[in-house]
Amino acid sequence: MRLADHVVEKLLALVQARGLQPGQRLPAERQLALELGVSRTSVREALQKLISQGVLSARRGDGTYVQTVPSADWLQEAMGPLAGLIESDPNYRYDVLETRHALESSTAWLAAQRATAQDKERIQRCFDVMIDHQQSGHAELAARADAQFHLAIAEASHNLVLVQVMQSLFTVVLSTVERNRHDMFRLSAPVTLQQLTVQHQSLMQAILEGDPQRARACIGEHLEHVRHTIQQMDEERARRERSMRLPAELMPSLPAAR
Repeated sequence: MRLADHVVEKLLALVQARGLQPGQRLPAERQLALELGVSRTSVREALQKLISQGVLSARRGDGTYVQTVPSADWLQEAMGPLAGLIESDPNYRYDVLETRHALESSTAWLAAQRATAQDKERIQRCFDVMIDHQQSGHAELAARADAQFHLAIAEASHNLVLVQVMQSLFTVVLSTVERNRHDMFRLSAPVTLQQLTVQHQSLMQAILEGDPQRARACIGEHLEHVRHTIQQMDEERARRERSMRLPAELMPSLPAAR
């Protein structure tokens, strides 16, 4: 494969990973060259190819914009049914957590080694937005910001295959994050919220300080905490449902009032 074609593939993966939509602008050539690890000449040639294909459009003096969103059909088709499975059987969220553990152990490790100043700024911004929504009590927006925080770390890994897989998992991850957060906050909102904030902050700090060992340990501790808490709640819910099915004669009776 010619270098320009290789850069074209990298650019397409970057557009998909960032979730850029038609009308949104790409980073400047210099930034793209830095993120993709190639020369500005290669970036310029790849951009021209995508412009000629109608994927991108150039606006004189204003930059390059997405015109049509390229698809990753094989990933979308593979991931799409998962959302329906989770909706019908919430226990699939444990599979999602296991998958996230496998993927994010790698993305956190790599991000701590490869994150640029721009990557670190994006991670910090996602964290700040998540905290703002938490403090405002916007659970759904906080869940979305939570997922974006983890995706920003994936992008900072600069492994476009990992980024693409994480991006394709976004809908599934978001639905499980929303459900997990809802359940966890209902159980013990203030304590759980504080624990999640400390875990996210520790993960971010490890990446900002370039400590891959600590970053990998932090994401592992975070996801294990989520799994353990959700499992406890599921077990408690199951016990309550079993007690509701007990025959009336087996239910403990209260002493008669005097």
